[in-house]
Amino acid sequence: MAIVGSRPIGLAALLAAQFYSPAEIIMIDLDDNRLAVGKRFVATATVNSSDGNAAQQVMKLTSGRGVDTAIEAVGIPATFKICQDIVAPGGTIANVGVHGAKVDLHLERLWSHNVTITTGLVDTFSIPMLLKTLQSERLNAKQLITHHHCCPRQLNKTGDAKYFAELMKATVA
Repeated sequence: MAIVGSRPIGLAALLAAQFYSPAEIIMIDLDDNRLAVGKRFVATATVNSSDGNAAQQVMKLTSGRGVDTAIEAVGIPATFKICQDIVAPGGTIANVGVHGAKVDLHLERLWSHNVTITTGLVDTFSIPMLLKTLQSERLNAKQLITHHHCCPRQLNKTGDAKYFAELMKATVA
């Protein structure tokens, strides 16, 4: 399995992926800090995609086979393309990123591979299941919170680049 994007959506997918016991979970992102967070969670390998060779690196990690499931968690054409390039025959592309622009679907390559593409967001159907999972403590969503603020005024002191580079999710009490 590979997850393209290690911001909060991708990291949440990484946490949820544990329920399916994949042999490998590869996180792909442009940011080494976010990849390190993915590795700290449960990712078995990371790929920095800044050089444009993410698909080649994933294919090398999978001995040329590709991944059974490629989760697109960013919502841009480049990351959807990576998913198309790394999905194995018979695999699934799960698109959970919110796209604001059109993407190309390369059916000329995928049509004979029996690939499934799913789309969807958290909705009123899945929220009760997610809440029960959190209540059961089988999923530690607290790992996603990287910064805590005691009051809204403290948020005004967060303008430096290092703060935002390390930020996943913040709480305000």
